[in-house]
Amino acid sequence: MSIPPGTPVRSSTIRASVPVPATGQIEPLDARAVLEVTIRALGADRIALASSFGAEDMVLLDLLAGLIERPRVFTLDTGRLPQETYDLMDAARRRYGVEIEAVFPQREAVEAMVRERGQNLFYDSLEARRTCCAVRKVEPLGRALEGLAGWITGLRRDQIVTRTATPKIAVDEGHGAIWKVAPLADWSEAQVWSYIRANAVPYNALHDRGYRSIGCAPCTRAVPEGDDPRAGRWWWERPDERECGIHFDPVSGRMTRAREVEAADAEAAARLDRREVFDA
Repeated sequence: MSIPPGTPVRSSTIRASVPVPATGQIEPLDARAVLEVTIRALGADRIALASSFGAEDMVLLDLLAGLIERPRVFTLDTGRLPQETYDLMDAARRRYGVEIEAVFPQREAVEAMVRERGQNLFYDSLEARRTCCAVRKVEPLGRALEGLAGWITGLRRDQIVTRTATPKIAVDEGHGAIWKVAPLADWSEAQVWSYIRANAVPYNALHDRGYRSIGCAPCTRAVPEGDDPRAGRWWWERPDERECGIHFDPVSGRMTRAREVEAADAEAAARLDRREVFDA
């Protein structure tokens, strides 16, 4: 099932409602083979890499660029990204010759949210933070996925407790039952960086400053060695709450969150002390 590097896959290979292969067939495959299965099943012009320009996303872009010509890449530009992320976007354009589709939040929704709740509402409560993510990331993702048969993500199982059961290919019921593909699901962080160094893949300069997972600037910070890779994201929240809402359980279509966590939201929001956020 090998596709020669640089060979485009014609749209005639696209089929509607393509069933997801059985877990037993996909789980033994390496990342490149998972991508090959996806390309052959759905067609290169009906899939896209959703990239936040983290280390995993750059590995996936490098792999895709070796399989198909000018892979489709989109990013959710929240308006609060670090400059280093924009610098990496330009470096990726130059290195791989790809267009990067920046998908922005709806202007009216952002203006209304900020007018009512302030620029930094995400520090006020769990509910407020989720509202900001919904406006800046979740809604734009829905638009970015329109017309696609599948999307590729950099999810890994050891990133955080909410991702330990991530399948390599699943049905994304939250977005019209398209494929959601995580070729690096069984990779370790060490494997990601070994690939980056071995292939001279460009990466975000913030990684060299202790940032192991990078999102919006106000909600991301460096973390010490030994912490989980996403400990610097929304660090004032519990580990099982550190998701923005764009990743859903492949069976239910809901976020991968336990019911007892849902029940504790109000209590967590009430206990949140803004001084702890700024002093941390």
